[in-house]
Amino acid sequence: MGQTIIPASEGRVVRVPQGAHFRITTPKGGQAADFFAYNARTISEWLSPMHTWVLNRSVKPREGQNLISRFRRPMLAFTKDGASGVHDMMLAACDQFRYEQYGHKGPHPSCSENLHVAMRREGYEIDVVPQPINFFTNTYIDAESSLTSPPNPVAPGAYVELEALMDLICVVSSCPFDLAIPDWLINSEDGVTELIVEVNE
Repeated sequence: MGQTIIPASEGRVVRVPQGAHFRITTPKGGQAADFFAYNARTISEWLSPMHTWVLNRSVKPREGQNLISRFRRPMLAFTKDGASGVHDMMLAACDQFRYEQYGHKGPHPSCSENLHVAMRREGYEIDVVPQPINFFTNTYIDAESSLTSPPNPVAPGAYVELEALMDLICVVSSCPFDLAIPDWLINSEDGVTELIVEVNE
């Protein structure tokens, strides 16, 4: 078993071979995990939540479903949900522009930058930040189609388990969002914390 610790507000690459199972855990609970995945043979193929919506007719990933690429090929199987379904596939990765829109002054860590840094360490320069799957992220659409992120209820030790259906380069980002925005509480009010990824080959 290989274990990777994702420090708070940072991102890391985890390579997962076809057929391997892996687990992403929020040890302290309430920490959003922005998850990206690329075909290890060609990074022009990446995980697409939007294509996955259509396949599964759901804007949230569910246990037992396949998660597919932008070429509509199965990339992952969502084999076990230990977080009671509190996940999101609608929110774009946070970036410097989002923090500035919310009034933050100066540089701020972001999932977009974490993705760039993590892939650069592997020798890749990417031009596009794909839409992530946001595990452990609480979003809600009301009857008037308004989108909110209520307080994060994900318990300490919550996890998801997935199976790689092709050789993958995965990037997991401990979402750095820490602004006090009404109805937009992405992470626990206790602050941004680490994540753990464990791969069973």
